[in-house]
Amino acid sequence: MFTKRTLKEFFIITLGTIIIAAAVYFFMMPSHVTVGSATAVAMVLSNFIPIPVSVITLMINVVLLIIAFFLVGSEFGIKTVYCAILLPVLLYVLEQIFPNFQSITQDPLLDVICYILVVGVGLAFLFSCNASSGGVDIIAKLMNKFLRMDLGKAMSLAGLLVSLSSAFCYDKKIVVLSVLGTYFGGIIVDHFIFGMNIKRKVCIISNREEEITDFILHDLHSGASLYDVIGAYNKVVRREINVIVDNTEYRKLMDFVRKVDPKAFITVYSVNEISYQPKK
Repeated sequence: MFTKRTLKEFFIITLGTIIIAAAVYFFMMPSHVTVGSATAVAMVLSNFIPIPVSVITLMINVVLLIIAFFLVGSEFGIKTVYCAILLPVLLYVLEQIFPNFQSITQDPLLDVICYILVVGVGLAFLFSCNASSGGVDIIAKLMNKFLRMDLGKAMSLAGLLVSLSSAFCYDKKIVVLSVLGTYFGGIIVDHFIFGMNIKRKVCIISNREEEITDFILHDLHSGASLYDVIGAYNKVVRREINVIVDNTEYRKLMDFVRKVDPKAFITVYSVNEISYQPKK
C-alpha cells in the first residue's frame, strides 16, 4: 500500500527527474558538453550509432540498475528504476516537442553553468529520497556507500572518464568544458544536498540559565540538554545549555542571549545530519 510518505517521496523524485530532463535537453545536449552522466555517454555514442539519445540512455541505465539493485538494496533499486525509466521517457517527449532544439544562450560556457545549477537541484531532490537518475549517479551512490566518499566527489570522479570520452567526437574546448562542468557539478550537488540541511548546535554557559532555557522550550518550541562543566582555572561547576536550531531559530536565540546576558560564553557548531533511534 502507498503511504503518504511514499507518495510524497515519489512526488519529489518525479519533480527532480523533470528538472534533470529539462537541464539535459535544454542546456547539455545543444552545447554538446558531456558533463558526466549516462546521457552524456549516450550523446557520444549517438555520433556512432543511429539511435536517439533517449533510447541509448535507457539501455545504459538498465545495465547499471541491475548492478545497483544487488549491491545497494531493493529500495534504492526500485526508486532508481522509476527514475531511470522516467528520464529517457521525458527526454523522448522533449525530442518530439522540441525537435532539433538549439542552444538558448548560444554559448557552451553559459550552457554548462546553467546545466550544473539546474541539474544540481534535481539531483539533490533524488538523493534526498535515496534515489538516482541512473548512469554515473548509481556509481556515485555505490562509492558513497562502500568507500564513504561524499556524493559530490564520487560523482566528479565517476563522471571524469565520461567527460573525457567527448574527445572522440568534439573539439578540445568542449572536452575542457565537460571536465570542468563535471567537477563543479559535484560541488554544486554537495551544496544543494547538505546546504539545505545544515543546522547549528549552540552551547551556552550563562548566569541566566533558567531564562535562556525557558526561551528555548517555550518560545522556540525546541528541546535542550543541560550538562555540568568544570572550569579548568577555578574548578567551579557550571551548567552548559546545548540546543540544535535552524537558521531562523539561531538568529532569535542569539538576539535573546545577547539581550539577557551579553557576557554569556557561547560556542556554535555546524551540524549536517541529525538522527534519532527510538528505544525498542
